[in-house]
Amino acid sequence: MSARPFFIVSSGRSGTAMLHKALSAAGNIEMHHEYMVNIVQPLAIRRYLGLTDKYKALKVLVESHVSAVQYSEAAFWGDSSNKLSWLIPELAELLPEARFVHLVRDGRKVASSYFHKLGDECYDDRSTAILQAHCDDPARIPAPPPEKKYWWPVPRHDDPVAQDAVRDLQIVVELLEELVLTPELDEVIVRFGLLTHLIGGLTGTPVVPSDEFAGAIDKVRDVRHDLFTTLGLNGRVEKQREVVDVLSARHCGPHGSNVGRIGPAGRLPGACAVTSCVGSGGPMSPSRVPSWPR
Repeated sequence: MSARPFFIVSSGRSGTAMLHKALSAAGNIEMHHEYMVNIVQPLAIRRYLGLTDKYKALKVLVESHVSAVQYSEAAFWGDSSNKLSWLIPELAELLPEARFVHLVRDGRKVASSYFHKLGDECYDDRSTAILQAHCDDPARIPAPPPEKKYWWPVPRHDDPVAQDAVRDLQIVVELLEELVLTPELDEVIVRFGLLTHLIGGLTGTPVVPSDEFAGAIDKVRDVRHDLFTTLGLNGRVEKQREVVDVLSARHCGPHGSNVGRIGPAGRLPGACAVTSCVGSGGPMSPSRVPSWPR
């Protein structure tokens, strides 16, 4: 074997394609982006989901990546592919001289990039449901074809990290639904302690000064339409005032004036205590903005 193998892995949407382009321009490197993707992507997801074992994975990688490295005429052979993230132990066993580069990007930007740039090729409802059904009952439900749209990781039932993520996502969706369906947007945002969270995500500013309060509310209003669209709530009639009172009592205590938690006790571990600062409709000063847990 003359070529020295290396692999660039990541969660996806973190620069693997950019590095592929840059390294392809360098001399004496045979560079690939998602090499043999229609074989490797289903294999990687099967490996993560426990639908195939180590030895079957090794066999496929010998016939694809190991063979490609052996027959390369370049000094270096590289594959820049997030699909390989689930196959690192097998690649390291087959190619002990290989080097691995792990790209890390802000998770919020990764999620946004998947949603906005790969929406047409990953996680559509039908393809995701088909893979989930196969994963839940592989003996009865046949596997989908090796097209990219079908083979994206779904939460494994025995993976506590994945299950925590599913639970947290459900909480976020519930909070967003309550937010976008509530007419008194300004009051609810501050009462529930969501202002710092939402504006921090939009602007990177953890605390909103009082002279920027109006502008901050305007920014949240600007994204309200997008939230309606994302959550499929367009055209629904907004809830009445009594619903807001129920939510206020649930999240902030009676009359929205006491210290409370986001959701029932234990629902969101580490949730911050939120003091309502808008009981009288007055502005919120910087010192009274609740700090969101990190």
